Amino acid sequence: MSDSNDSNSDSKLKFKLPSEIEREFVHRSSTTTNPDYGCAPRERPMREYIEMGVVNLDKTRGPTSHEVTAWVKRIVEVDKAGHSGSLDPKVTGILPIMLGKATKAVSALRLSGKEYICLMHLHEKVPEDEIRRVCGEFSGPIYQMPPVKSAVRRATRIRTIYYNEVLEIDDSGTSVLMRVGCEAGTYMRKLCHDIGLVLGCGAHMQELRRTKAGPFTEETAVSLHDLMDAYVFWKEDGNESELRRLILPMEEGLKHLPKIIIRDSAVDAICSGALLAVPGIVSFSKGIKKGDIACTFSQKGEAVALCKAAMDIDKTLDVSTGIAAVTERVIMDAGTYPRGWKTVKT
Repeated sequence: MSDSNDSNSDSKLKFKLPSEIEREFVHRSSTTTNPDYGCAPRERPMREYIEMGVVNLDKTRGPTSHEVTAWVKRIVEVDKAGHSGSLDPKVTGILPIMLGKATKAVSALRLSGKEYICLMHLHEKVPEDEIRRVCGEFSGPIYQMPPVKSAVRRATRIRTIYYNEVLEIDDSGTSVLMRVGCEAGTYMRKLCHDIGLVLGCGAHMQELRRTKAGPFTEETAVSLHDLMDAYVFWKEDGNESELRRLILPMEEGLKHLPKIIIRDSAVDAICSGALLAVPGIVSFSKGIKKGDIACTFSQKGEAVALCKAAMDIDKTLDVSTGIAAVTERVIMDAGTYPRGWKTVKT
């Protein structure tokens, strides 16, 4: 029985993006948070909640990602909105859209891993075992040249395929349904083309749907129509419940990053761009290495800033001084928490 459970566990782990692998959380020190400052993300007032929210949109076939983002911006009446990575007009699926102040964190979401369900069409019939063998070879680091129609400079680059699972092959032996987990910036059209070259028959991408983008999945995806209905319902009747269900706190878009929880006294300094010193850390995700990108959070769960680890964070358990992380991108407004640091006069 234990062997079967271990096998199931390994199988589940095999088809997970790196961000979905749970990290152990380590407590470094004990402290309390002042309820008079800040606010748990789910408890923000409705307008502030929207301005610091993210919509896990299920994009339909037809419009561009930029068009959809503009529509969302108009529906919820915010000045700014940004999406997590473009989907071609013909591609459907997960398109997380950061709203208002949450756009400060969109760069972290764009770099998260993605999962796609892809229908690849082979130009000639190929034996099933050969298809499965070749598709299995396209895993791990691969070289890719972006296609001619792309938004980036055409240069060979390395992208990682975390898993490439053949789900189904039709009776003709030419239509192949795949589930692919990959690094951001991987072109599925090019992946299909390259698989066709190795098979010797040629291939092209026929249909594509994105099923995961970092922490966002189809389970929490919403439509434009539902979002509009919920927003109108709130504006006209004051009922927030449905809108709070469809719009998530921006912190949901940062769950894929390692966390560093900091003291109330350190929050405002970080909001002013200060370095994070070891005494300011309350707890952290185990295994953060020097140079890793992480996110600092308040003890109430609010995102404070994106940072780069200046040391292996596990080592903060053994030291009481030093710089633990460098602030890279401030998310929270300065003044949200009281100032707990002093300016040195020169």
